[in-house]
Amino acid sequence: MKLTKIAQLIGAQNTDLQDLEINWLLTDSRSLSFPAESLFYAIHTARNNGHNYVSELYQQNLRYFVVSEMLPEFEKMTDAVFLKVDDTLKALQVLTAKHRESFQIPVIGITGSNGKTVVKEWLYQLLHTDFNITRSPRSYNSQIGVPLSVWALNENTQLGIFEAGISEPHEMQRLQPIIQPTIGIFTNLGEAHQENFTGLKQKCEEKLQLFTNSDILIYCSDNKLVEISIAQSDFKGKLFSWGKSEKAKMRILKVEKNPNCTKINLKFEGAEMQFCIPFTDEASVENALQCVAVLLHLGYKIEEISKRILLLEAVAMRLEVKEGVRDCLIINDSYNSDLNSLSIVLDFLNQQATAKNLSKTLILSDILQSGQTPSELYKTVADLLKTKNIQRIIGIGTEISNQADVFQLIEKDFFLTTEDFLKSAFVRDFQKEIILLKGSRKYHFEDISEKLELITHETILEVNLNALVENLNYFSSKLRPETKIMCMVKAFAYGSGSVEVARTLQHHHTDYLAVAVADEGAELRREGIRIPIVVMNPEKGSFGMIFDNKLEPEIYSFRLLDLFITSAEKLGLIDYPIHIKIDSGMHRLGFEPHEIEQLLSRLKGQNQVKVRSIFSHLSGSDEMQFDAFTRQQMNTFTVCADQFSATFSHYIMRHILNSAGIERFPEFQLDMVRLGIGHYGISSLPETKLKQVCALKTVILQIKNVKTGETVGYSRKGIIKSDKRIAVIPIGYADGFDRKLGNGVGEVLINGQRAKVVGNVCMDLVMIDVTDIEANEGDIVEIFGDNLTISEVASWLKTIPYEILTSVSRRVKRVYFQE
Repeated sequence: MKLTKIAQLIGAQNTDLQDLEINWLLTDSRSLSFPAESLFYAIHTARNNGHNYVSELYQQNLRYFVVSEMLPEFEKMTDAVFLKVDDTLKALQVLTAKHRESFQIPVIGITGSNGKTVVKEWLYQLLHTDFNITRSPRSYNSQIGVPLSVWALNENTQLGIFEAGISEPHEMQRLQPIIQPTIGIFTNLGEAHQENFTGLKQKCEEKLQLFTNSDILIYCSDNKLVEISIAQSDFKGKLFSWGKSEKAKMRILKVEKNPNCTKINLKFEGAEMQFCIPFTDEASVENALQCVAVLLHLGYKIEEISKRILLLEAVAMRLEVKEGVRDCLIINDSYNSDLNSLSIVLDFLNQQATAKNLSKTLILSDILQSGQTPSELYKTVADLLKTKNIQRIIGIGTEISNQADVFQLIEKDFFLTTEDFLKSAFVRDFQKEIILLKGSRKYHFEDISEKLELITHETILEVNLNALVENLNYFSSKLRPETKIMCMVKAFAYGSGSVEVARTLQHHHTDYLAVAVADEGAELRREGIRIPIVVMNPEKGSFGMIFDNKLEPEIYSFRLLDLFITSAEKLGLIDYPIHIKIDSGMHRLGFEPHEIEQLLSRLKGQNQVKVRSIFSHLSGSDEMQFDAFTRQQMNTFTVCADQFSATFSHYIMRHILNSAGIERFPEFQLDMVRLGIGHYGISSLPETKLKQVCALKTVILQIKNVKTGETVGYSRKGIIKSDKRIAVIPIGYADGFDRKLGNGVGEVLINGQRAKVVGNVCMDLVMIDVTDIEANEGDIVEIFGDNLTISEVASWLKTIPYEILTSVSRRVKRVYFQE
């Protein structure tokens, strides 16, 4: 779209414009790919301001900006174009709504509490051979994600499929004109994102606003609240209900679950039909039925639907980072391949590669049904790889191989098929590279992933980086925009892996990190972490490491202060930043209130160190019974901090709140807060909105039938009182599975059912009772995670969640993923 037209549509206050084409809309400064064709929207969020990144983008040759304020530094950018509006987010939404109006094509809009992304991807799998489809990349369903998704509509699009999610009232009113669905799908209604609604009914009514002008709405009539809400709404289009009710347009007659598939009998327009889906879980059955309803509405014959449904493949909902052979890292995004999603995942690749200083390699298949000519398409891909500084591309497929010449100044190799690549010597050549697998399903890149991944222990700790960020945002929402956040990544980031966690936090503009010892901070520096890092327990022998890595020590005693000043003086350092710890009542480390006057005198008499912050630690902020003492600690700390402010003219930050304190005492947030266990989904509040970040999982190695009277495990502790099926799983106390969980104390989760531990816990193995569970060798076992919480495991052991998390051994492989 021409820049002049964009300015007109969004009502921008700028008339002196170049008549150039804008192809890319940008809201994240880190995602810049094509500066000459991009327009940046400087959007205000709760804790960030896009205007602060305009100068950075200008340095990267971007010249076109939509802003709501003109900062002084903008005046120096004489060749930049600023489109001034009142609300940049609204301007983005208005523009993309106008863009949508120019397409007279069927558009499927999907909303609901769960299943949106799976239904969208399955519809793509079912329909992509018949339509040129533009769809939301990944889970782009927010106030920003929806406009960016719809902007991808182009003259070659024959069908649009977009998902919409909301977290508070009135949001759907802004998304509806952007998507303007002709076909609506309401997946289901649940508790997700419930916190800002008065109840499920209000949330349902808000979601239904997406379908105000839709021609037809597809929904499950078994949910009576959804059906009632639709009946009471202003919806004027046709209804396509499905479910068990006799009144349903598509009626479910029978659902029969087999080991590897589910057989479903339906009745539609008087005719009975039967088909199978290659899944057995309830969610997949529900999602598949939504898709069947869409295909029936579009006029597909049941024979064709049955054939296509049977070929449905699981949707990879996340990007996983796994260790590969010969010091490589593997990012597997091999469930689709299109230009939009390629640009997004290359940003993730760069985030990982920069910190680890790895060479960047892309293995890319043919991009199917882009609507562009091959020469146009792969020229764009080549330009994108150049912008993202990708060093090597391996192309697989006929079209990309034919366009090999457009990839200039990059190491390149091409193969017609995945099999050809796997037979080549290149598979053995990878070394110290980060390798992104990006391929269409038909190319079976999972075979490449299997070849390149490092074979390891089958017990893994999954770390959900999206959940980590959501938890960070949750705590941020309780703070003033100017309040800083220090994130604790000590003790291997509470067992989750300090480097990956720190990298994610840095990417999301965390102000400070904190580690326990200097070694941890030095490791983060080696891995490319550049934000300030506080060392909570500095030791004399680590001062050199602290100085070399620009770490900032906590100072809690006169002895430590004197030693550190002396070391700084020997190196000729001036105003080295330190953080003063006050003991306000916990009686652990810290200067006591009566020592403050002496401390101030000592600090004033030197210039080697400079106090960056003063802080204290609450000892009972998570328990209501200690609230009076918490306030007493706050008062004590305030008196001490005021003495510092009266003594020094420079700004000294104050902080006292930990995770529980942020939730329960936000009025004490001061200049900064320290976020620790809350990152990982552990809350002191009974009804937490936090997400579980870590999930410890393993698999069933073997299942045995054990007769009455026999015993299981060491010391014959597992006495079998009736015939049992006993499963063996490869985890033990050497992995962090506590011995005290043995003999029926602990439980694990298999296929949604709990299994008790039988006998003693071994060093590397645990035996569990699966007598009444549909379990098979190779099935996944959850030790803790979304369904069996860390807090519950801690309660069995009469300990705290911190201990459970930090006890997971380093020999357990950490697998990081983004959804």
